[in-house]
Amino acid sequence: MLTRNTTKAVRTNISAPSAKQQTAAVLKQKAQQIVKAECDQDVNRSEILGKRHYLSTKLKTAVSQAHQTQACPTEETGNIQVKTRRKSIKVEYDSTAGTDPKKILWEPQDWIKQLNNIREMRKNKDAPVDLMGAGKCFDPRAAPPVIRYQVLISLLLSSQTKDEVTAAAMTKLQAHGLSVENIVQTDDKTLGELIYPVGFWKSKVKYMKQCSEILQEQYNGDIPDNVTDLVKLPGIGPKMAHLTMNIAWNTVSGIGVDTHVHRIANRLRWMKRETKTPEETRVGLEDWLPRDLWSEINWLLVGFGQQVCQPVYPRCSDCLNRDICPSANLKKTKLKTPSNANKGR
Repeated sequence: MLTRNTTKAVRTNISAPSAKQQTAAVLKQKAQQIVKAECDQDVNRSEILGKRHYLSTKLKTAVSQAHQTQACPTEETGNIQVKTRRKSIKVEYDSTAGTDPKKILWEPQDWIKQLNNIREMRKNKDAPVDLMGAGKCFDPRAAPPVIRYQVLISLLLSSQTKDEVTAAAMTKLQAHGLSVENIVQTDDKTLGELIYPVGFWKSKVKYMKQCSEILQEQYNGDIPDNVTDLVKLPGIGPKMAHLTMNIAWNTVSGIGVDTHVHRIANRLRWMKRETKTPEETRVGLEDWLPRDLWSEINWLLVGFGQQVCQPVYPRCSDCLNRDICPSANLKKTKLKTPSNANKGR
């Protein structure tokens, strides 16, 4: 049996708060005092909270409208997911450059001024291409199909060959009789003697015979009137095909790019990035150069390359573009140029 004093002690221990409880009570009392003090200092607290809620609601509405949100429930949770639509970006296109109006406009710096300067330097039209190029090597008295055939052959011979050499070979061929029928009947040895010393003359003898046979069998002695079929002929590449279309058919199908055009276009930085082959240069030029300049550009740059912007030791001091050409070198040092640039066209 517990004594009265023992029971009293037990009751005292049970009802007496612990140190932690006392500390909590003190902290609670202080918190209440702080809240009361804040309320006393801000009598308009409820009004401020109301305004804050109103502004928050307006902000959420504005954000929702700006992003054009669209809510949809998920199958797994039934919750609402918010999908935002990205704003579309308007891209300006150039409708006049090249052939693809969907490509973003890019053009080289100062290209119009550079082009006009080249025109000025070429106004005398006294370069080899002006006097002996493919546009001058045919017999104007011949029938139209024969003229077109002679244009094709002159371009075939001009590859890797100077215009002077090509013109001499064409003169001998015309004296022999430069028509599809005559070339088909001429033996290879005779053809080789007629076109020597054009570059790769042995291969070109084969190409001439094969082309002539195809033209006789499939085109009734004429030549194809499109680039697709022209490049199928032996020895005919894209440059020759586009020039043939321009000279023989008076149709602009693309830019004829030889080593001169390839070299000068890169020296003038008319390419977005340096190109390694004439075909890459053709694609690059056609990407931005206005189409009404495609026919002129080959003739301009070939003659300019023959007389001024030569493969080795270009005459920069005589060039009207010397102050605006990125590659201008007035010290007459050797410029970097494609490896085959000094082998003619």
